[in-house]
Amino acid sequence: MLLSILFTLLGAVFVLVGADRFTEGSVGLARRLSVPELVIGLTVVALGTSLPEFVVSLFASIDGAASMSIGNVVGSNLFNTLMIVGCTALVLPIRVSASTVSKDIPFSLLASIVLGALALDTIFGVGENILDRGDGIALLAFFAVFMSYTFTLATRPSSSSVTSEPAAPTVESADLPSVLSISLWLLIGLAGLIGGGQLFVTGACDIARNLGVSEAVIGLTLVAGGTSLPELATSIVAARKGQSDIAIGNVVGSNLFNIFWILGTCACITPMPVQGIDWTDFAMLLLSGVLFWAFSRTQHRVIRWEGAVLVATYLGYLAWLLTQA
Repeated sequence: MLLSILFTLLGAVFVLVGADRFTEGSVGLARRLSVPELVIGLTVVALGTSLPEFVVSLFASIDGAASMSIGNVVGSNLFNTLMIVGCTALVLPIRVSASTVSKDIPFSLLASIVLGALALDTIFGVGENILDRGDGIALLAFFAVFMSYTFTLATRPSSSSVTSEPAAPTVESADLPSVLSISLWLLIGLAGLIGGGQLFVTGACDIARNLGVSEAVIGLTLVAGGTSLPELATSIVAARKGQSDIAIGNVVGSNLFNIFWILGTCACITPMPVQGIDWTDFAMLLLSGVLFWAFSRTQHRVIRWEGAVLVATYLGYLAWLLTQA
């Protein structure tokens, strides 16, 4: 137990350091390529911080622990939307761009609806609840549409739909970070995020099993929270440094990567029975997105009291979940 606690603490430290370095590298990449920070947040940062979820979900599904795999994604998205956005707003109110409110968050809501429709087959009177290879292909098709839209956005950095703060056109090339330093920060940050996330999950899962907690609850809570630590650390660090677009893009992009890319890939490799996760969890996933969208529409900001509501909603769900265990 002591070794598990040590792994958990070390993992948290590595994640925090990795988040800081990864954010620095991502901002440098955005400036060097003249790409809006929102696009970097939706793609590079979201992919990097979603890797822990991908690794955990992939190995869980291969090992026959589909409940942990799907619970990891559902729980991670709930944690991302409620805890990460909420905690980030409590630290510093965050600005949400017009394109995120009108396009990205609705697309994230669509992802939650699609996942629920594909996973809960029995609600429609069709067989058993399972994500099969056909469902995986459908999820990957949605992922391709999302990536196509995002890269189209990247080719129009001056578009009025992107409200990222101007990237200071007067910056000389000599003031830009070098390719070597950007690559170094990205690699060091990614290593810290992935390695720290894995240490945290390993320690947390060992603690949970010693306490006799079920696999589904582990996936929805400890594993989800642990694999979402990179998103939490990255978003808070980015917001404190004034990169709100990276903070919000990280959350929205990670949610889309989790559902479309991670579950799509895992389902294509091996069918995934949906057990221990029911319609209430998927309804909560949709509610979290609706709350985030509603708060973001108010002056395109998420302020402290709204962040407190998001955090309280997650804690309430967590308390209810533990009573059902």
